[in-house]
Amino acid sequence: MGRIAVATIVSLWIIPISILVNHIVPEPYMDEIFHVPQAQQYCNGNFRSWDPMITTPPGLYYLSLAHVAYLFPGMSLVKAALSFSEGCSTAILRSVNGVLAVFCSVLVYEIIIHLRPALDERKATLYTVVLAMYPLHWFFTFLYYTDVVSLAAVLAMHLACLKKNYWFSALLGAVAVVIRQTNIIWMLFVCCSEVINITMADHKDKIDVDDTIRIKGQPTPSNTVTLGSNLRKRKASTSVDRGTHLISTRKVSYQTCKLGFLDEIKAIFPKLWYMKLELLFSFSPFILVLAAFIAFVRWNGSVVLGAKDAHAVSPHFAQILYFGLFSALAMAPTLFSLRQVVDLFRSMWNNKFLTFFQMSLAISAGYIAVHFFSIAHPYLLADNRHYPFYLWRKVIKAHWSMKFLLVPLYVYSWLSIVTRLGKFQRKIWVLAFFLATAAVLVPAPLIEFRYYTIPFFFLILHSLTDDYRTWLIMGVLYIIVNVFTIMMFLYRPFHWSHEPGTQRFIW
Repeated sequence: MGRIAVATIVSLWIIPISILVNHIVPEPYMDEIFHVPQAQQYCNGNFRSWDPMITTPPGLYYLSLAHVAYLFPGMSLVKAALSFSEGCSTAILRSVNGVLAVFCSVLVYEIIIHLRPALDERKATLYTVVLAMYPLHWFFTFLYYTDVVSLAAVLAMHLACLKKNYWFSALLGAVAVVIRQTNIIWMLFVCCSEVINITMADHKDKIDVDDTIRIKGQPTPSNTVTLGSNLRKRKASTSVDRGTHLISTRKVSYQTCKLGFLDEIKAIFPKLWYMKLELLFSFSPFILVLAAFIAFVRWNGSVVLGAKDAHAVSPHFAQILYFGLFSALAMAPTLFSLRQVVDLFRSMWNNKFLTFFQMSLAISAGYIAVHFFSIAHPYLLADNRHYPFYLWRKVIKAHWSMKFLLVPLYVYSWLSIVTRLGKFQRKIWVLAFFLATAAVLVPAPLIEFRYYTIPFFFLILHSLTDDYRTWLIMGVLYIIVNVFTIMMFLYRPFHWSHEPGTQRFIW
């Protein structure tokens, strides 16, 4: 029931807004001027054609062919398209992302109920609908970009791995990489997460939950949950076989994981060595995908396909700071609440000396990142259609000191994120998430907020936020942002004196 409700609710806004966007902006816009003609070349059977300005692999175009092939009999019947190539119109190609956005919402719902089997279906539905309105994901649902299809492939890969279907997960990982190269990092992160779960299965830690307590044999105290890993099976039969039962409760107080980081390292590596052959066999499909990717990079001479000069790998360490602040703002009701601030400072006060050392190190690293590793890409400085253009000029470059004054806010944002994740995930998992996010974002010289979508979904799905009011506030904020951005895009066009055509504001 929950899946159908989620798909229906998401479809209720995708269909009318897609019609509106296609009516007002019928021609390809921004990056669509590369993607749409390339997909149309494939529709014409010209698979040797390739636009040198396209940086990503052709996965989106192959999926579009399947989408058009599915719709073509119906379009032909109603005389909407007389040939297959006519079916590859801009509107039909954009509808690929509309369909995949609905699919994404179902995947998010499945992941939520897998991670939290005792969660009420109505809550899971609410959380999923709110996440479907995440502004970057929501906006690009209506355009022919790679972001939605990339997220769908990564989420499907993650869900398959959670369900321990490793061969299928690796196949989906290969599909994700063929859509966008950086998804190789998320495939490795998903593997790492599963290895952590397997090797730490025997270590029962007390971790935070908001709606479930677990007992084994006899009731445990109502303020803790004893888990072998941070993942829990939904099927009751699995719980019964293990002598483990789930009990719902309205409120469970917070407890942090008992094992320290070094303790987790000591627990994992001996188990890794002991299970090396089993793990190697289980995760061999992922190794094959990784080997194929490495071979591709050697053959291509670069990670990107086209426009290599404009997208050369650069040490853009400030990018990870921007992601922290952007994601913290997207989770503002959770991370910037009074309770969160008080809990954070109380935790810092209880470990004054360690906190002072860590904060000094983090702030110093932040200053170094913004001073030496902050890149002003030519596209960022020249293109006033993107919101980062205005944030760069009006905020970061408002005064020479501004980029330094923002560092404490960057650090607080990341500290809030890490603290939040640390309540629910093992410390080594949090480190793996940070490294994966850095591996994806740091090499990117251009500030593109849409690059933040996949790490944000991993962050919020594994934060286990369960306050009903918090999700409602997030939903309202997302609606406000989405209404603003789509209105600016559709109804505030402008023109450049040096170039013909209508320009529009975009993320």
